[in-house]
Amino acid sequence: MGETSTKPYLLRALHEWCTDNGYTPYITVQVDEHTRVPMAHVRDGQITLNVGTLATNKLVLGNEFIEFQARFSGVAENVWVPVAAVSAIYARETGAGMGFEVQPYEAPSADDAAVPADATDVEPGEPAPADGSDGDDDEPKRPRLTIVK
Repeated sequence: MGETSTKPYLLRALHEWCTDNGYTPYITVQVDEHTRVPMAHVRDGQITLNVGTLATNKLVLGNEFIEFQARFSGVAENVWVPVAAVSAIYARETGAGMGFEVQPYEAPSADDAAVPADATDVEPGEPAPADGSDGDDDEPKRPRLTIVK
């Protein structure tokens, strides 16, 4: 068995750091066929998601996947992204965070768990903030990131 990636541990640590300091943790994700997000909010193959405790329900920051429920345009959606697709995590208010190399997702064998049954593609709908926020005019700070390979 190979060594476990540090990426999910760093994501959890920076999520906790943001929360402890009263910041809003955002993740940027490269969207592909293995990513389940509201497609109406994807721009240039990426989506930025608010993964703060007030914006998510049932948040799981796992070693292979990040999954949670969030509201987009007032509609509750299930979100499911491979950790490998996360390109950054940062504090919305300060931009402090970390960037990551995006790796192609390797699907588990048929015997392993795959995409959850309730994680389905969402049809495009009414435009709304892609970060899951309520649409206020406060722009997030540009992330200041350190790339980890």
